[in-house]
Amino acid sequence: MIAAGPSPIACHQIESFPTRPHPMKRQRMHTLIVVVVTVLAAGIAGTFVLSLTADRPAGLGVHDGRLTEVPSSPNCVSTYASTKLHGIQPLVFDGNPDRALEKVRALVSTMRGATLVEAKSDYLYVEFRSQMFRFVDDVEFFVDARTNQIHFRSASRTGHSDLGVNRARMERIRKLFETRSRDL
Repeated sequence: MIAAGPSPIACHQIESFPTRPHPMKRQRMHTLIVVVVTVLAAGIAGTFVLSLTADRPAGLGVHDGRLTEVPSSPNCVSTYASTKLHGIQPLVFDGNPDRALEKVRALVSTMRGATLVEAKSDYLYVEFRSQMFRFVDDVEFFVDARTNQIHFRSASRTGHSDLGVNRARMERIRKLFETRSRDL
C-alpha cells in the first residue's frame, strides 16, 4: 500500500494571502461603526444634560426623627434601609453630638465635588458632583444624640445604577471619621 501524503498541489493551495474585504462589506462595517459611535455619543450627551438639569429632590430632610426612605433603584444607600442592597451601618461617636457632626462637616468639606447645601444643629445636606459627567448625589447626615450615631442617606439624583459610587463614598467617609475620632 502506498502512503498517502499531501500532494504538491494541495500544499500550494494552503498558502494563500489575506485579501481585502469586498468594498460593500467595508461600507457596511463603516456604517455600523458610525451608528454605534453616534448612539453612544447621544446617550452620553443626554445623560450629561439630564444631570445638569435635574432638580433637587423634594422631601429630603428629617421626618419623624428619620431621614427619607431610599428609592428601590440600586443607586443609593441608607443607614435606615433594611435590605442588603441599600443598607449600611451608621457612624458611631463618643461624646458631644455637635462635635461629631462638625467632624463630618469638616471632612466632607475636603472631598472633591462636595457642596454644603444645608446645615442645622443635627443635620447636614451635601451635594456631591462627579467630575466628568457632573452627576449629582444627594447626601444627608442626621445625628441621633440618644444612640450616639450619625445616620446618613446617599442617593444619585438621576439614573438607575451608580456602580457602587454612593456606598464607596460613604465607606470612605466612615474610614476618615473613625481615623479622625482616634486622633482626637
